[in-house]
Amino acid sequence: MNNLLNNFCSLVRKGVDEYHMIEQGDRVAVGISGGMDSLLLLCALKHLQQYYPQHFELRAITIDLGFEGMDFSPIAELCRRLDVPYTRIQTDIREVVFDVRQEENPCSLCAKMRRGALNTAMKDSGCNKLALGHHYDDAVETFMMSLLFEGRINCFKPMTYMSRMNVWQIRPMIYATKEKIAAVAAALELPVVENPCPQDKGSKRHEIKTLLAELGREYPDMRTKIFGAMQRQPLEGWAPDPIDRSKKRK
Repeated sequence: MNNLLNNFCSLVRKGVDEYHMIEQGDRVAVGISGGMDSLLLLCALKHLQQYYPQHFELRAITIDLGFEGMDFSPIAELCRRLDVPYTRIQTDIREVVFDVRQEENPCSLCAKMRRGALNTAMKDSGCNKLALGHHYDDAVETFMMSLLFEGRINCFKPMTYMSRMNVWQIRPMIYATKEKIAAVAAALELPVVENPCPQDKGSKRHEIKTLLAELGREYPDMRTKIFGAMQRQPLEGWAPDPIDRSKKRK
């Protein structure tokens, strides 16, 4: 399994290095939704922590949205085995979004509330960076959603400074594809918690996933070209800056 993580961590380290995501003394919180993306990110960062030249601390935080049937105890056990402090924050986000507000397009409000709760929890824990499980395919999908639904050339950044909270959001898996993540997560037998959200298969993002899958059968290198264009133009915050991180820890 170490060889498997070594291979995957090469992608994670590429993102961390090229976008200067982790510096000496950082306290990094990983947002754990229960999905394979965030669970693998936690394992990868824990593995990276053992040899990365800049020392950083690590902890895991789950924002429980309030859906019934989601058991996070296996995740707590995983964190115990990894020796990573774990915090689960119970919220009423599901009730607010679906029952109180009855949002027609609930994903945006849910994401905003979840991210706010995460930022607050990480600050309370003394962390200065929040690691999110967004990956290569997420970036391409977000770019296409912005283009087709908003008429904008836009995407989240590999690193985002949240000035109101004075924290950074980082996305270390930006070079990892969904296919690669799924294969490694399955091999590691990570305790994935299924998402019961009724919007999981009915969102705009799911529409874009379907569209890109259909186009990808005709144009196999389409995602690569879109991602490359985002870096070459580049979109704000997307120009990679390779640096030498071979220096030993101080």
